Amino acid sequence: MTQKTKKLSVLTIAGSDSSGGAGIQADIKTIQALKLFATSAITAITAQNTLGVRSVQDILPDMVRDQIDAVFEDIRPDAVKIGMVSSAEIVSVIADALIRHGAQHVVVDPVMVATSGSELIRTDAITALEERLFPLAQVITPNVPEAEALSGMSIMCADDMVQAARVIAEKVAPDGGVYRKPAVLVKGGHALDELEGASDFLLDEDGEEVWLTAPRIDNPNAHGTGCTLSSAIACGLAKGLSVEESCRQAKAYISGALGAGLDLGAGSGPMDHMWEYMA
Repeated sequence: MTQKTKKLSVLTIAGSDSSGGAGIQADIKTIQALKLFATSAITAITAQNTLGVRSVQDILPDMVRDQIDAVFEDIRPDAVKIGMVSSAEIVSVIADALIRHGAQHVVVDPVMVATSGSELIRTDAITALEERLFPLAQVITPNVPEAEALSGMSIMCADDMVQAARVIAEKVAPDGGVYRKPAVLVKGGHALDELEGASDFLLDEDGEEVWLTAPRIDNPNAHGTGCTLSSAIACGLAKGLSVEESCRQAKAYISGALGAGLDLGAGSGPMDHMWEYMA
């Protein structure tokens, strides 16, 4: 008889990227590369490639709910990553399902704009994210433009990143689920001249300030970095790591994927999610 094995699993709730570099495809590759089992609930289908997004079709909210329920009722996830959610109705369906199933270790990546610049979320959905999903999150992972939108302030320096993270955390109010002040990871410090390397700011669950810095990798092919990072963080949390250690390990994984130098497509191409296995 074949010996049975158990494996930790992560559920990704996100949109599909037909080019395979971001969204649900990047999430699944990341989770599997980090040796966990990936399950999924697709919120939208996008037609896109490295040059941009051509069209977006939301999945019916009832279908999103059924996908989440089906996963929780059979292969209960040890962590949940939430990515692209473009409508308020779908946000509410997701929040209700996570509360109903008592989901743990939720990472919310507030995807608003694709790498190509295309908007991926409606205004009503941003408000719903803040009111329904942020209270359920253990970690929220905005990049600098997303942090500006969520905090209502411009980010021009390192101190601004710190303040924006605090504003986002303090805006979160209870919504009937497992409530805590979430950790907030503001990504994209490499865009600020005063910071060395690729510096992200983490405001942890206890309000402690942590700078996470890695060498800056000169690679224009960075499609899906946000999706990949948030999925990698969810993997760390599923394994029982702290928020800080989960973020550190996720950054190390991203560095390896970027450093592999994959070059596909005519625009901002994908990273090599399987870099550790392709040497």
